[in-house]
Amino acid sequence: MKVAFIGQKGMPPVFGGVEVHVDALSRGLVRSGVEAVVYVRNWYTPRRLKSHGGVRLIHAPTIRTKHLDAAVHGFFATVHCLFTKADIVHYHGIGPAAFSPLARLSGRRVVVTVHRLDWAADKWGGPARMMLKLAERLAARSAHAVAAVSADTARYLSDRYGIEAAVIPNAVPPAGRRPLSEMGPRFGLEARKYLLFLGRLVPEKRPDWLIRAFLEIADRSGGMKLVLAGGASGTEDYVRRLRNAARGDPRIVFTGNVTGTDKEELMSNALLFVLPSRLEGHPIALLEARGYGLGCLASDIDAHREVVADGVDGILFRADDYREFAAALRKLLGDPERIRELGRKALEAEASRPGWEDVVTRTLRLYRSLAARLPKPGGLFPFLHS
Repeated sequence: MKVAFIGQKGMPPVFGGVEVHVDALSRGLVRSGVEAVVYVRNWYTPRRLKSHGGVRLIHAPTIRTKHLDAAVHGFFATVHCLFTKADIVHYHGIGPAAFSPLARLSGRRVVVTVHRLDWAADKWGGPARMMLKLAERLAARSAHAVAAVSADTARYLSDRYGIEAAVIPNAVPPAGRRPLSEMGPRFGLEARKYLLFLGRLVPEKRPDWLIRAFLEIADRSGGMKLVLAGGASGTEDYVRRLRNAARGDPRIVFTGNVTGTDKEELMSNALLFVLPSRLEGHPIALLEARGYGLGCLASDIDAHREVVADGVDGILFRADDYREFAAALRKLLGDPERIRELGRKALEAEASRPGWEDVVTRTLRLYRSLAARLPKPGGLFPFLHS
């Protein structure tokens, strides 16, 4: 079986939940005997890198702007894929999946994974939202099979398009616990003396809420710091506003994107993980934080409710109520033992969660179901498959 992945920025993952998902999935498929190809963007994956973990990497052209990057890359990756022997074209993300009709017309078996409702992101204006909704409709109508990373997203696809999406949630690797040997000296951090936000610095994740609330209570936080680990995603102006809101306060630390041991250090030593988002798919950062035994404070959106049992292994606040969020943060910081208790319960819950092997198994099952009920690729352009 030959599978081509289109939509992700690249491998190995530097930032982005889609990239983490495709990285783990594609490498797992290779271990299962599948030939996997991942299309990557040169600004994300070094040009010299041609393979990763047994996965072949193909560098397709793009134009790195907020509005063109995913679309241009998705188009060229799809066109290139038509001249390969891929049995299955697996799109990740709504925008790139706009070109799934081309793959289907070529006779390929097409799978689309919806990671979140991208058109709902705050960074998009009206025309971009319209195009993303069109892409979503094209993907839903063209794909032979659709997967969603959360039950909430699957329900939306059922209600909106009448399709039954397979729920294949994200997973996380075992926690790699480390002392603050590098990140501590670099950013002046001490174990259990900082709050952690980890993710893209985009409006829908509301790091601005966290900065505002932290500044309101910082003088009573006992020397606590706030760490914002992440970078812009077509939101450079927003990130500049975040830095201005922080007012140069040394207690607020911007680390940029973190991976590998740097991320492990931050996760291993935080006191509390905070995610005030109004929009998520199936947030890997939240899953990772719980796997490190961190107490978590998050908004009560459906994506978080699928992960957190409110009041048992985490605290949820009403997603559109800033005052409730600030009050919950203040209350938790005044009760470190409660934070630790929530973290212990979260770790217990995550211990029973299926890992990436389960994601690979479910995806393979989806692929094989298509192979069983659909003819061998050939379609309208059989000469492309010779």
